[in-house]
Amino acid sequence: MKTVLVTGYAKAPQGSSMFELYKTSGIVMEIDTETNLIVNAEFTFVTELARDFLRRVIVGYDLSQGLDGLVQRIEDYYYTPSTNSVIMAVKAAYKRYMEKMRQSQTTH
Repeated sequence: MKTVLVTGYAKAPQGSSMFELYKTSGIVMEIDTETNLIVNAEFTFVTELARDFLRRVIVGYDLSQGLDGLVQRIEDYYYTPSTNSVIMAVKAAYKRYMEKMRQSQTTH
């Protein structure tokens, strides 16, 4: 396989339906390890529309470009109370992915 699955979580904003149902904002990303492209993503959102919309915002992003461009994309297109929580979850997933990639490079 040339893809990996990586997750990230952050506290959901209190008072939001996401907080009431899940307590956290979560992201699962499938990433192509050869290209560093996000090929698929899923989120712990209440509505299918929100899940689908944010998937379209981040799928295709090249993580080798760093995280700033992805964070900017989210800020430019996703206007909700959970925006900061989503960004924190994405940052956690990115950090986990980069750590694993560094580890695999040193063991191969």
